[in-house]
Amino acid sequence: MWSQKVAQRGIIVAGCMAMIYTQLTMSPATIQFARSLGATSWHVGILGALPTLMLFMQFVSAVLANHIHYRRWIWFSFTIIQRLVLIPVAAVPLLFPNLSDQWWLWLLIILTAINHALIHFTTPLWLSWMGDYLPHQGLNRYWGIRQLWMYWSGIISLLGGAIFLSESGLDIQQGFATLIFLGGIFGIIDILIFLKVDEPPVTKMKEPKLKTVLLTPFQDQNFRSFISFTCFWHFAAMLGAPFITFYLLDYIGMDVFRLLLLWTCAWVGGAIFSKRLGHLAEHFGNRPMLILCTAFKSTNMFGLLFLPRDPIIAFWVMVPIFMLDSVLNAGIAIANNGFMLKNSPAENRTMFIAAGTAVAGLVGGFTSIVTGGFLVLSTGWSMSIGSIDFNNFHIIFAASLIMRLVAAFFARTIREPDSHWTAQVVVQLVGVTPLRILRFPVGFYRSFVSDENVSPSRKEKRNRKKNSNLDEPESP
Repeated sequence: MWSQKVAQRGIIVAGCMAMIYTQLTMSPATIQFARSLGATSWHVGILGALPTLMLFMQFVSAVLANHIHYRRWIWFSFTIIQRLVLIPVAAVPLLFPNLSDQWWLWLLIILTAINHALIHFTTPLWLSWMGDYLPHQGLNRYWGIRQLWMYWSGIISLLGGAIFLSESGLDIQQGFATLIFLGGIFGIIDILIFLKVDEPPVTKMKEPKLKTVLLTPFQDQNFRSFISFTCFWHFAAMLGAPFITFYLLDYIGMDVFRLLLLWTCAWVGGAIFSKRLGHLAEHFGNRPMLILCTAFKSTNMFGLLFLPRDPIIAFWVMVPIFMLDSVLNAGIAIANNGFMLKNSPAENRTMFIAAGTAVAGLVGGFTSIVTGGFLVLSTGWSMSIGSIDFNNFHIIFAASLIMRLVAAFFARTIREPDSHWTAQVVVQLVGVTPLRILRFPVGFYRSFVSDENVSPSRKEKRNRKKNSNLDEPESP
């Protein structure tokens, strides 16, 4: 087995391979592929719901984890199957040349469901493995570095996919099939890397009764507050997020190349700032990071509401908005993973991770399906206010915008005792306090300061003040 230092590098490389696999097989091109088979808003809603709807499989994984000594081979076996499960979608013209487009579409939906079910079955096993293996000191910082390289891998693979689909001369069905085959190769490489990563044995509950295993995360007050927030956040986000690609393709009229290029540009934001966000989450806590990132997540919905119906103008308007959104997504991902790994005990860790994501996923999946049904039922509805036209897409984007703003307030209910105030994170990002802004109105201070200048926590401040008062001599 590799030493931990070498293994940590390997885990980063594996993450890059996994990102390439994901971007080639589950990119926005999937929606265009589905549209070529006759998909409606309802079908898109189902496809958008599956990544979160299948999160219930994490509970199955968590129950299993309390009855095994090691996770490696179960994770390895099911993940290999998952990496190959979409191959039949690509091979339909060879295997089933007479299959109708409708059956091909439902084959895509069914295999996508199996794909995400296997992803979510294996994810808690992998995260609990990493939670037991990686040192918790500096974990968020390491996660940020891993996210950095994963984002750059996503950028390169999305850009390569866009150029391939544009210049290869293949139609979307042939081109997407090729991307699935290529993605499968990178996905297998990702899994093989972990053959050299050591695995500590599973720390099981002393009495792994099903009821006890399932309820323990919900009985922890701090973790329960996190579950409540993620449930509401998934509801708010999934009102609009699954339909962004369909809206840009169907209503705005953006072509696949420009759409993939838009998502490529978006990933640049996350790539640039993910390491910095990991550093901030490590020093200030996960709670303020979630509050801050959630507060600005309504920006993309606002941009979509007033997006002009011109593909070229729409592209340039959405590039900076998507870049900001990618930064926020990176912050939320780092904070979510950091909170779950740091606030879950070694005993029953897999169930804590499952509870932190699966319940929220079910809420988000149901929301996406219902919203897709609403879009189908309201097809053709529109109204004009001045020179601006609004349709059923704008209704769901407006609803998502409002709920995302509410979620920013909801994030304040997360309980993380050792975290800092959110204002301290803002000061660290801007590099200036409100008083200094008044004193130096034209000054702009760097946010990338050294670790030694990071503000202390509230608890440390109180202790320091208390100690200074004790050391101060009494006046005569």
